[in-house]
Amino acid sequence: MNTLKNPLLSLSIGLIFLFTLVVFLATEASYEGIERASLWVRNYFGHFYLYLGLACVLLLLGIAFSPLGKIRLGKKGTRPEHSLWAWTAMLYSAGMGAGILLRAVQEPVFMQQHPPYLSDLPPETLALEFTFYQWGFTAWAFYGLFAMVVGYALFVRKKKVRVSATIEDTIKNPMARTGIDVMTIITTVFGLIAAVGLGTTQINGGLNHIFQSQFGLTTTLSLTFLVSAIAFYSAWQGVDKGIKVISKLNILVTMAILLFVFFASDIGAILRSFATATGHYLIDFVPMSLAWGDYDPGIAFLTDWTFYYWAFWLAWAPFTGIFIARISKGRTLRQLLLGVLVLPSLGTFFWFSVFGTSSFDIIDSWGSYSGEFGNVFSSIFVFFENYPMASLLNFTTLFLLISFLVTSVDSAVFVLSMFSDHGKKSPGKRHRLIWSVFILLATMAMILLGHAKPDIDVLTAVQKLLIVTSLPFALFMVVMAGVFLAEVVKRP
Repeated sequence: MNTLKNPLLSLSIGLIFLFTLVVFLATEASYEGIERASLWVRNYFGHFYLYLGLACVLLLLGIAFSPLGKIRLGKKGTRPEHSLWAWTAMLYSAGMGAGILLRAVQEPVFMQQHPPYLSDLPPETLALEFTFYQWGFTAWAFYGLFAMVVGYALFVRKKKVRVSATIEDTIKNPMARTGIDVMTIITTVFGLIAAVGLGTTQINGGLNHIFQSQFGLTTTLSLTFLVSAIAFYSAWQGVDKGIKVISKLNILVTMAILLFVFFASDIGAILRSFATATGHYLIDFVPMSLAWGDYDPGIAFLTDWTFYYWAFWLAWAPFTGIFIARISKGRTLRQLLLGVLVLPSLGTFFWFSVFGTSSFDIIDSWGSYSGEFGNVFSSIFVFFENYPMASLLNFTTLFLLISFLVTSVDSAVFVLSMFSDHGKKSPGKRHRLIWSVFILLATMAMILLGHAKPDIDVLTAVQKLLIVTSLPFALFMVVMAGVFLAEVVKRP
């Protein structure tokens, strides 16, 4: 395979390599530039992100319950390729994964200790409600919009697996379409670097907490290599033999941990918290989504939390949405949209209810709180110290962190390979190898840079870069949704 004959592949890799080189040679200047750009985006487009998120949720619900919801992704009578259980496991592993372990305890406790706004609700209920808001319908609506549009283009209109295929009948310029695909690839790669960096850092934090040691750079690099190697094998095997198997394992282990904590805690309190916070979330969803009136946490809080989350979900939407589209053949738009919006959201709400409510109870039993759950990388391991079989829970969590990272990377490698291999639904294995190796090297380079320049938090810079790169997607999503609606409305 000659990459020179594949301009999308060579251009994408060349640009990412160039960016990495510039960051290495001018680290301080690059960091400051990224910082200024991310603040500019959040200051001027932060509320646009909020409006876009609400619009996506309402649009998907409207389509799901309209006659358009009957449109099937495939020929009439086509049955879903994957069972509901396997489908849910794969979309959840790709779309959330290690993030729910990273924030399981730290975020609800932070929201309880620092309420986002004044409210008549108890701090614990408000904390869960706001956590639900940041992990619920809006995140999955961003994913669902891409999944719907790409799935329609792929299985109904028989287009190639590329984001540009969704608008190619409207935007005829080939350079513009190539630019859209390059932008998608670059954002996906940096999103993966941030995710793997965060995940391996949490694994390192867990190892240091368990063994009371100081594992450093060598361990982080080894973990990165391990995750990338397993992800490559999974992507090499394909959806059915690799990605699906690991995704199912992830969900089973996650459910085992969840149920253990649930039954070892105050079951009644958890169920009441889940029901109450979910009810308030549904009632308050619109004003929260608009940061309207009493529901406005202020620009500082929104910038640190909601704007960042929305930008992160947007940055992950292309590859996650395309992966969901790829595994959704045979489902109707109604099944796809309601499944994507409701099933993972409710699962996430229950997850945070279990860990959040249990954390609140632990803090109450202590009588005071001194930031024990404040470290995002070690909070869940500190939490497990308050339960029987803490060592088993901690080691199981470490395993799950690695496994979730694998499913995020392998699904991204598969989608990137579909892009670079001319939009094929089953891309060549050489493309999977190229992207696996390149993601490994790019992640290692960023980790090494972080240690070479201790005064610069490179991982934070990459995350802030996602806020910048997600802006074009936020604007593009408006165009993409408009083109899609115009097509389906005219559909006979």
